[in-house]
Amino acid sequence: MKKLSALGAIAMLIASQTPAAAQDLEFMLANESSADLVEFNISSASSDDWEENLLEGGYLAPGYESGVLIADGLSTCIYDLRGVFADGSEVEDFGLDLCDLGGYTFTD
Repeated sequence: MKKLSALGAIAMLIASQTPAAAQDLEFMLANESSADLVEFNISSASSDDWEENLLEGGYLAPGYESGVLIADGLSTCIYDLRGVFADGSEVEDFGLDLCDLGGYTFTD
């Protein structure tokens, strides 16, 4: 089963993000699993639905990372994440404070 874990200080891109102001949120997404990441969804933790696939028909191969920009105009830092892999596996993680974490890595 794949899991989602926080990257270290290397991925800290959010120096001034605060929940009080609506700002774009940036973080690094890394794939250290053995399968291509083919779908990546982020939704506000207050939402019951997944937003669109941020990979937009592309994929993130094992061993690669990519910057992710959330420009939803919300003033929240708490999001749910979902990753779907080419091998059919799926990972969901809920209630993550993206302002504090700054990056995520998918692993086997």
